[in-house]
Amino acid sequence: MRDGRLGVGIVGAGRVGPVLGAALAGAGHAVVGMTSGSDDERASAVLPGVPVLETQEVVRRAELVILAVPSEQLPALVAGIAEVGGWQVGQLVLHTDAAHGIEVLRPAAERGAIPLAVHPAITFTGTSIDLRQLQAGYAAVTAPAAVLPIAQALAVEMGCEPVVIADADRPAYADAIATVTEFSRSIIGQSTSRLREIGVDNPGGYLSALVQSTVERALRESSEPPPLI
Repeated sequence: MRDGRLGVGIVGAGRVGPVLGAALAGAGHAVVGMTSGSDDERASAVLPGVPVLETQEVVRRAELVILAVPSEQLPALVAGIAEVGGWQVGQLVLHTDAAHGIEVLRPAAERGAIPLAVHPAITFTGTSIDLRQLQAGYAAVTAPAAVLPIAQALAVEMGCEPVVIADADRPAYADAIATVTEFSRSIIGQSTSRLREIGVDNPGGYLSALVQSTVERALRESSEPPPLI
């Protein structure tokens, strides 16, 4: 490792954790372990050679712990590690959930760990394809003011452009993310079903260019200032 690089532990080896580990490994950090997840074979393909360990051992080995678990599991996970004395003074603890800010990491912070919340705003596949998506994406970053630059730097090393979201605004942020992802899936599902019913082969492929161009136009219109005339 280069000077200043971190030993990274991944807790929650589903679609998100291993990809972020691979992104940070590409930035020079070392992934020291990950827990077993929903698809260990896929995780091992993204992070070959990384040992699969129990949660407590991953936390013990890591200077930066990435918690990439479902939102409803996060509070109990953080509290449970605290109860067994797992968190270490000065250890970076970063979760990837959209809905939570840093308050959910209070049990870790009370034991001297540094709480960070970084949510990359992409839909993960759990494969190396995501590494390219991260390069074009943004990440919501929430952290105490004194360590905010650390969270921002980690987001950049993952490949994202960091955008600071206040802790109190995380629920509204999560609602916006859920709305756009769920609504998009629902509308595309309805449209492809209608086309399939009238005999259109490969309706997803048929709509691909239309959907992408429509979304790109909508994003441009919402990002650019309105015309003067």
